[in-house]
Amino acid sequence: MVLRKRLVPFVFALFWGVLPCAHAAQNYDLKEITPTVQNAIQSRQARYSQLQHLKSEGVIGESNQGFVSMLKELPDVSGIIAAENQDREVIYQAVVDQNGLGQGGLGQVKAIFAEVQRGKAQPGELIQLPSGEWVRK
Repeated sequence: MVLRKRLVPFVFALFWGVLPCAHAAQNYDLKEITPTVQNAIQSRQARYSQLQHLKSEGVIGESNQGFVSMLKELPDVSGIIAAENQDREVIYQAVVDQNGLGQGGLGQVKAIFAEVQRGKAQPGELIQLPSGEWVRK
């Protein structure tokens, strides 16, 4: 299935909400939702409520690299984090590949997604600022 969408609406579909950001002016198109990307999206949707619960408990937070990070050691959490981050990596790489962003593109895409995630974090959730500092929103 071929889709032409700007990055920010794509972010909305993947991350259930969007924060307008400075990067929105960059017109990255997602040209195709491959089966691998579709699987990553569906897997993320299936674990969304688990992640939200873990965030609200302060067990995990949104890093400045566009991934979730464990902040408190709990059994069975590392598998959820690994699966989420692997799915995010698949999606990020698809955006990079489909837009010919090259070697530096992955870092740029991660930064955009991290900014979006920080913006939509709920009050009290832990987020990592671009400086590396962890704070409660």
